[in-house]
Amino acid sequence: MYLFILGHDIHFHDKKIALLEAGPRKECDHMPDSYSNRVSSISPGSATLLSSFGAWDHVCSLRLKPFRRMQVWDACSEAMIVFEKDDLDDMGYIVENDVIMSALTKQLDAVADRVEVFYRSRAVGYTWPLPSHSCDTSPWVQIELADGRRLQTKLLIGADGHNSVVRKEAEIKNIEHRYDQSAVVATLHLSEATDNNVAWQRFLPTGPIALLPLSDTASSLVWSTSHEHASELLGMDEESFVDSINSAFWSNINHSDFIDTAGAMFRSAISLLKPSGTAVRQLPPSVAKVDPGSRAMFPLGMGHATEYVQHRVALIGDAAHRVHPLAGQGVNLGFGDIACLAHHLSAAAFNGSDLGSLKHLLKFETERQRHNVSLIAAVDVLKRLYSTRLAPLVLLRTWGLQATNALPSVKEQIMAFASK
Repeated sequence: MYLFILGHDIHFHDKKIALLEAGPRKECDHMPDSYSNRVSSISPGSATLLSSFGAWDHVCSLRLKPFRRMQVWDACSEAMIVFEKDDLDDMGYIVENDVIMSALTKQLDAVADRVEVFYRSRAVGYTWPLPSHSCDTSPWVQIELADGRRLQTKLLIGADGHNSVVRKEAEIKNIEHRYDQSAVVATLHLSEATDNNVAWQRFLPTGPIALLPLSDTASSLVWSTSHEHASELLGMDEESFVDSINSAFWSNINHSDFIDTAGAMFRSAISLLKPSGTAVRQLPPSVAKVDPGSRAMFPLGMGHATEYVQHRVALIGDAAHRVHPLAGQGVNLGFGDIACLAHHLSAAAFNGSDLGSLKHLLKFETERQRHNVSLIAAVDVLKRLYSTRLAPLVLLRTWGLQATNALPSVKEQIMAFASK
């Protein structure tokens, strides 16, 4: 669905865009009372992109929940880090994936003359043109659909997920690692109504657990844990499941006196050197119940395509990269990809250049790989660093988290990077 954004670009007024969508058209004007268990954390940068062609207004008319603070803390110590803006601006927005899809679908009507959508369609074969220096001068990628229809294009953009067929057919290698974790998601109801404008995340030895606000009384759960534990959580009765969630956020069973003492001494030293660098700890809300049928699980992994582009082919979103959900940046990386690709394609169209040429596609690849690789690597390091109870590593991350929390300039850089 990212691709139709190009249809709103004035430099594409004489171009035709075809969008292959495996599912049916999804659009709604009224949301159901229950929340979907699949949500995304939308950064201010992604919201600005969606605003640029009217989709964000539709998101706002349906349902979203802004958050203005993020608290992250360790289950093995008292170390924490708090992100918030001095002007109390929104740090981000928790939006159901169905709402995003509905908003994007609604905007298609405005560019129906330029964007043709093939719903319930599936590509079953690709014929690639030879590179431009070949004696074969055909500039077209040939696409065969399951229903027998054939399409041709000078630029094929693969936005078909982490199991991308376009990537495989183009023989682009993918560096992939499957984590020993699955994510459990669910819609939760809080014990009492609050402003609920904080995104909570606690690093447990088995993986991070996050509580993301949906309304004053509801939150979305994303709990990354071992495959075995995830299966257990799905099979629990509601009371046991709720107790497990509350215990994961509140219990200090993984603390040790040594780590707590060392952390307290380091924290005291920081407060003496930089008294304004401390942040007030908030207690997370208590969970009362879970929406029936909202529990689900899916395996986690990391992936990155060795190339984002080839002759007449570009990959974006999960087709190009996959990241652990602990940073909540998966969908924002995808929106960043299309904003960057649209920028370079718009410039190429303005100059009358061949849209499938590697000349400008490589500029997109370089720009996005510099951003994406650093974030994916940082998230992978965090995942591994917090997946241990070894005292030296626990102490190292405790001091690191406390020091970072005391340095507003460092936190501002982190927030600026994540807000793109």
